[in-house]
Amino acid sequence: MSPPVNDIRRPSALLGRRLLALFYDFWPALALWMLISAAFTLGYTLAGHASRDNIPAFSALQWLLWLCCWLVAGVYATVSWKRGGQTLGMRPWQLHLRTASGELPNARMLWKRYAVGSVSLLCGGLGFWWALLDREGLTWHDRLSGTRLVRVPKQS
Repeated sequence: MSPPVNDIRRPSALLGRRLLALFYDFWPALALWMLISAAFTLGYTLAGHASRDNIPAFSALQWLLWLCCWLVAGVYATVSWKRGGQTLGMRPWQLHLRTASGELPNARMLWKRYAVGSVSLLCGGLGFWWALLDREGLTWHDRLSGTRLVRVPKQS
């Protein structure tokens, strides 16, 4: 159970901690992507294609595979955030996801955060780097989803 965050004036998480947490979260996401890719490859092989053939580039099946990978990573992130305000990667850095009022966000806010964060990453991380210019240190996905990452030190 994550500690309550009652003080909404807590400083936003520093960009370095955000990026380190994202790096940590890459690994469970990669494992999930590998499982989905294995399932797609098995299905492709069972459909009569030679086992050495790959799913054709830019085919509908490959786009479906990418969509499934994006969705499963989104489920991992949103379920983690909903259950305790943290993903596995956020725990060592003491980061918690909250609304501007300090509460746990709802599912709509979480999916909006995930979608905007994905666009931010596709833009070379521009939405993350925005936090260096923002007066409150918020990223695009913080602002647009009404959420924020805060650092909550461990309680003794």
